[in-house]
Amino acid sequence: MSDAPTVQALLRDAAGRIDPTDAEWLLGHVLDRSRTWLIAHRDDPLPPAAAERYRALLARRAAGEPVAYLTGRRGFWRFDLAVTPDTLIPRPETELLVERALERLPADRAVAIADLGTGSGAIALALAHERPRGRVLATDASAAALAVARANAQALGLANVRFAEGDWCAALAGERFDLIASNPPYIAEGDPHLDCGDLRFEPAAALSSGADGLDAIRRIAADAPRHLRPGGWLLFEHGLDQGAAVRALLAALGYAEIATERDLEERDRVTLGRWPG
Repeated sequence: MSDAPTVQALLRDAAGRIDPTDAEWLLGHVLDRSRTWLIAHRDDPLPPAAAERYRALLARRAAGEPVAYLTGRRGFWRFDLAVTPDTLIPRPETELLVERALERLPADRAVAIADLGTGSGAIALALAHERPRGRVLATDASAAALAVARANAQALGLANVRFAEGDWCAALAGERFDLIASNPPYIAEGDPHLDCGDLRFEPAAALSSGADGLDAIRRIAADAPRHLRPGGWLLFEHGLDQGAAVRALLAALGYAEIATERDLEERDRVTLGRWPG
């Protein structure tokens, strides 16, 4: 009888150390198999090399390292995106920003779109995919993050996206857009959440911004009018307790049709405004 560990035995070893779903994701990644396959083949013995690779990933996950960085992948919108520690991990709640942007982008004509702080390219690529007549500019201050986003665009065959390195609106040069979207850093510096969970491993510059978390949003909102076409939209993702502050900021700068949208858990998540210029 073989002494090789089975699928079931390896998952049992993970019990109590990491979340069971994470354990299945990691083993599926090592074996390049689906969860359904793992269930159907739970008594199959596995090659020692695969078992050792899994145990190494298990230890790293138990130490807190995000599953997305361990596998190098994370699902977002209709895609399976490459991610690295140079990029923020795409999260399901950001899809609300994509949905609200799409509502303001007609599908029957060419539109110009910018995604500031694109990271892995999640927002930009979703908008480019859903609006193939659109022209999308994805920007980031991190050259390493832009390399990941470019690779994702190439893998998805999206030719209507281009990339520019730079800090927020500085990367837009003299261009104007029908819509500018951003998921900027919005956690307050020193917030204890930064020392918890996956956030400990994500790039600090993509997470926190000033004493109240709103420094990046203030800068983008103030600079965006020079890059929005008349009637163009600006949309932000932000923290659950920041909706009122972001609405007040946009109102003070002269934006119109300001609103905050809530996510599936009824938390403030996206605030938007239209530039009347």
